[in-house]
Amino acid sequence: MPLPLPSPTTRGPRAGRLGRRLGAALLVVVITALSACTAEDAAPENDKIQLSVFWWGGDRRAELTKQALELYTQRYPDVTFEFTHQGNAGYYDKLSIEAAAGNAPDIFQIDDNYLTEYAQREILLDLTDYVREDLLDLRKLPAGLAQSSQVTGRTVAAAAAENTPGLIYNKSLLDRLNMPEPQIGMSYSDYLNWADEITDRSGGKVFGTMDPSADYKAFWLWLRSQDKELYRGRQVGFTESDLTRWFELWAGARQRGAAPPAKVIQPANSGDVTKQLVTSGKAATSFVWSNQLPELQKLSKDTLKVVSYPGDPAAHWARASLYWAAFRGTRHPDTAVHVIDYLVNDARAGEILGTERGLSANLDVRRTVEASLTDESMKQSVAFETAMADRFGPAPAPPPKGHATIKQLLITAAESVQFGRASPRSAAASFISQANAALTS
Repeated sequence: MPLPLPSPTTRGPRAGRLGRRLGAALLVVVITALSACTAEDAAPENDKIQLSVFWWGGDRRAELTKQALELYTQRYPDVTFEFTHQGNAGYYDKLSIEAAAGNAPDIFQIDDNYLTEYAQREILLDLTDYVREDLLDLRKLPAGLAQSSQVTGRTVAAAAAENTPGLIYNKSLLDRLNMPEPQIGMSYSDYLNWADEITDRSGGKVFGTMDPSADYKAFWLWLRSQDKELYRGRQVGFTESDLTRWFELWAGARQRGAAPPAKVIQPANSGDVTKQLVTSGKAATSFVWSNQLPELQKLSKDTLKVVSYPGDPAAHWARASLYWAAFRGTRHPDTAVHVIDYLVNDARAGEILGTERGLSANLDVRRTVEASLTDESMKQSVAFETAMADRFGPAPAPPPKGHATIKQLLITAAESVQFGRASPRSAAASFISQANAALTS
C-alpha cells in the first residue's frame, strides 16, 4: 500500500498535484509506464529515501537551497537530502569523476557549458517521458526556456531560473557628469560615442565602458544582431572576418579612450563579479548577466542600473541561467524528478530561492516572487527582464560539447589583441582553427 502523505505545512498552488505525484512515486509496489518493470523488480528495500543534491555557489545560495529542500522534507518526511556544495572551480571535475564511477549525486546543478556534453555522455536522466506524462511540468515556463533543456530532441534537465545579459551602469556617476543613461537599442556606434564622452567629462579618471571583446556572450549578442550565431552545429557559426571586426571594434575603443587599457581590463575578463570595472570605479559600465545586479550593487556605494547590451534587443533571449538535472544512474528516478518539479514549480520554494539563481523559470511563481521582493536592485533586475520579454528573439540551441573550451579560447585570443601581442586578424585566424578542432574532437 502507498506510504501515507503528510499534510503540507505550506501549500503552493500546485501542492495537491505534487502530493498525488509523490504518492505515485513512493508506492511500495511501483508500476508505471515510465519504469516498465515488474512489481518484484520495483519493490524498494525500505520506505525511506535519501537523495544527494550537489550544486555550486556561495553561502547565500547554499542557505536558500537547503531551506527549500528542508521544506520539501517537512511536507514529505520519507524523503531527506544529503547536501553538498562548493565554489565553481573544480565543480565539473568532481561531478565528472563521480559520474564515471557510477556514484554521481541524484540531483545536481548544471549550466549550458556542459549540458550537451553530459547529455551525450549519458550522465543525465532522460526526462522526456516525465514531461510527456506531466510528472515534470514545464508548461508554465516560457517556450524558449523549456526548449533550452532539450538536447537532440530529448529533455535532459529543467531550467532552475532565467536570465539574460545585462549592461550594468553607474547611474550616480552619470548624474555627476550630467550624462544621459544608455538606452535599449543603442547602436554600438552611438554607445561608443557615449562612452567616449564619459571618459572626457571625467578627465580620464573613469573610462566610459568595459572592453568586452573577451566575453563570449557580448560577442554572441553582437553576432545575433547580424543574424548570425556563435555555433552552427559542431562548428563556430561565424567567420574569421566576423571575429576580426569584433576585435577591431574594441581596439578602436581602447585607442580613442572610450575603453581602458589592457592592464585595467584583464582582471574583469574572467567574469569574476568582484573584479568588474563598474564596481571598482574604473569604468562606467560592465557587461554581465542581468541577475548579477544585486550582487554588484552590494560592492558599490553608487546606484547601479541595468539596460540591454548595445545593438538590436532581439539578439537577447530568455536564457536558463542554470538547470536542475538528475543522474541517469539514480536509484530513485521518480522521486528525483518529483523534487526537481517542486524546485521549479512550487510557489513557496520559489519565494525561498528568490532571485539568487535568476528569475523563477515558472511564470506564475515569478509573479509571486516579484510581489515578495524588498531589495530594490532585485526588483530592478526583475523589471528589466520583464520589460525585455516581448523583445526577446528565439533561443538558440544549447551550446555544443566544447563550449567551455571555446569561452577560454576567446579570452586568450582577445587578450593577445588587448596587449598587442597579435593583430585582430591573426588572433581571429588562430581562434577559428583551435575552436573548430575543439568542437569536433
